[in-house]
This record gives sequence, C-alpha cells and structure tokens, in this order.
Amino acid sequence: MASLRNIALFVLSVSFMTFVAFFGRLPGLRNTPIGFLHRVLWIHIPRLLGRIDQTVTGGRLVSSLSRTGHYLLYEKHPIVMIFFLGLISGSAVMMLYQIWFQLSGFHHMLIAILLPLPYLFTYLCASVKCNPELYITSSNHSRQMSYYPYDYTLYHPGAGCRTCHFQKPARSKHCSICKSCISRSDHHCVWVNNCVGRGNLRWFLALLLSTSILVAYGAYLAYIVLAPQVRVYRAAVYPESQESKIVVSSTWQRITAPIVAWFWFTMRDIQIAINIGGLSVAGVGLLATFTSALPFGLLAYHVYLIWAGTTTNENSKWSDWREDMADGVVWLADLKTPEAGQDVGVPKSREWECYWPTRPRQCVVQTSDGQMPRTLPKEMERIVDASSWRRVWRLASVENVYDLGFWDNLAEMLLH
Repeated sequence: MASLRNIALFVLSVSFMTFVAFFGRLPGLRNTPIGFLHRVLWIHIPRLLGRIDQTVTGGRLVSSLSRTGHYLLYEKHPIVMIFFLGLISGSAVMMLYQIWFQLSGFHHMLIAILLPLPYLFTYLCASVKCNPELYITSSNHSRQMSYYPYDYTLYHPGAGCRTCHFQKPARSKHCSICKSCISRSDHHCVWVNNCVGRGNLRWFLALLLSTSILVAYGAYLAYIVLAPQVRVYRAAVYPESQESKIVVSSTWQRITAPIVAWFWFTMRDIQIAINIGGLSVAGVGLLATFTSALPFGLLAYHVYLIWAGTTTNENSKWSDWREDMADGVVWLADLKTPEAGQDVGVPKSREWECYWPTRPRQCVVQTSDGQMPRTLPKEMERIVDASSWRRVWRLASVENVYDLGFWDNLAEMLLH
C-alpha cells in the first residue's frame, strides 16, 4: 500500500495545486479557503522566504529567483505550452504503447480523432495569423472602435493607452506580456502563450472541451483495460466471502461501515491495478482521473461568463464594483436621450459607427468621499442627466450592455 499511497498523494497534490493556481485568483473564490491558500502560496510564503534570504545571503537568491519568476510569469515564452503539450504526448505514448493492441478498431478511430484536437486548438489559439482581430493596431483601430459601445460603467470614452498611443476601444485591455492592446480581452493564458479575446476565445473553449474529453477518455481506457484483470486477480486472492465480513457494533458504524468498506476496497483495487498496469497504464489513468475536473471546471466557468455576458477581465471589474458598492461610494445616473444625429455610447467626433444592438442608458461612477458627484469630464457632462444621481448598493441595479442573452452571447463569441 505504500506505493499506492505515495502515487495517490503525488497525483492529488499536483491536481490540487494546479486547481489553486488556476482558480485561486478568480473573484468568486477571493474570500474562500482556495483564495486564501493562493495568497499564502504566491504572496505570503515568498515574502517570508525573501526576509530569510535577505538575512542569510543579502537577497541574492531572491533576486535570482525573481528574475526567473518574472520571465516565467510576465514574459511571452512557450515553456508552459511545451510542458502542456509534452505532458499530453508523453502520457499518450506511455499508455498507447502498452494497450494499443488490446483495443478495438472503434477505440483506434476515436483515439485518431480525439488525440490531435488539443494540438490543433492550441495552434489556433496561439497563432497570430489565425487571429487578426485579437491585437489592436493602428491599421485596424477604427474597425475595432465599431465593435462595442462604451457602457459608461466599466469603459468610458477618452481613455487612451499610454503604450499603444491610441484611444482604447471598449472591452479592450493592454497586455503587458503580449505588448499590445487586446480586443474583448478575457485573460492572458500561459498554456497557449497568447492572450484570449476576440477571435480566439472560441478556439480556447474548444481546447478546454477537447482536452477535457481526451483526459476523461484516457481515464476510461485505463479502466476498461485494467478492470477485467483486477477482477480476476481479486477473485483469486481476495474471496468475496472475506470482503463481506464487516463487523458492525453501533448505529454510527452501521452508517459509516459501507463508506469505509467502499473506500478500502477501492484503494485495494487501485493498488492491484498499479501492480498490473504500472505507471504507463494505471499511473497515467490515475493522473487523468484526478486532473480531468480541471479543464472541465475552467470550461464551466467560461460558459458561465458567456451566460453573464462578460469576460474574465470584466468579471474582475464587476467584483471590484460590488465591493465599492458595499462601501457606499458608487453612484448611478441616467444618460440623456440622444439628440438627432447623436449616438450615446460612441464618441461625438468619430469616423466610425458602432453596430452593437443595445446602447447604454446609465452611467456609474465612484467618488472618493462617498458623496454625489459634483463634476464630470466634459464628454460625460454632455450626456449624463445630473439630476438623476442616486447611490447604488447592488450590482443588480446596474445594466450590462454587453449581455444580450445566453444564445446571442454565444453566437457573438463563436462568430467573432
């Protein structure tokens, strides 16, 4: 059982740490134990080690590690993408080398279909040529300005990018890693060595879906190959009559005995599977079993974002607004009815038109003293009805211009 315990602990640790690294910074988990553990691992422990290193080596070790960490986290490089694709490749080769001739032609066909998909979608996510609308440049800036209106909550006209030196289109964000403004920015993904946004979000979701299915299928292949062998071994070494001898002496044991028995017998079967299949089959299958929930969970989170009509970047902004509303420093006003020839949500001086089906009707601002806004930028004074200011306490009181309904949100994402 020692080898089983060590393998199980290693796989569980890798899976849990990957989950914390993936999801620990999400706004919904910010005040949960997962968020706390993420801060401990990525903020508090490095600070403590920094103090120790400052005392022992004068900070030389931390300085070296910081440069390495900065490169890994804040520079564009393919190391993580190579690790991701290498893990899939290595696991597939190890397992298929052992079980290929035990599988039917149907499984051969499924493997031939499913295995290349993560490589294909990773390429489509990472390739600049496949995503001409992702990066905002001077040549496509006017067209980018026409895609989304400013909502006067998360995005206001007039905000310029100090690096790219042009007005930032609504829903865009400058990525310090890609060194460019990103259209409908969602997040920068180290797994594909690129930002995820307009143009490649659909490929990113396809990558998550294909990876989830492939990993779950790998776990299933390990099961169908090893399960018959485990049953034969178990029947020969552990007669069923011995398994059924469970001593129950109290009501509590009557409740917990089936759970304990199931856990014990499951651990025993996994140990048998590892002895029979080794790391190439049982180890890969166990790793696939524990990690399959990670891409599925990330896929489910992005489906939720599509349903909410937002992005990862915008969801973080909405969470900040929620905290500011709880502090009572957020105010909302109605926008004036557009005059003839004037379109609210699009700058007055423009050479483009915005074709988004809805227009903003509200303006939301934060004040430093919690009092009603007394002055506004000239661009906003022209369109804000100052007599309608009211303090807002809940996000439900603020409309999301970019939420067209789930199916329209999905169509807009898939088509763009």
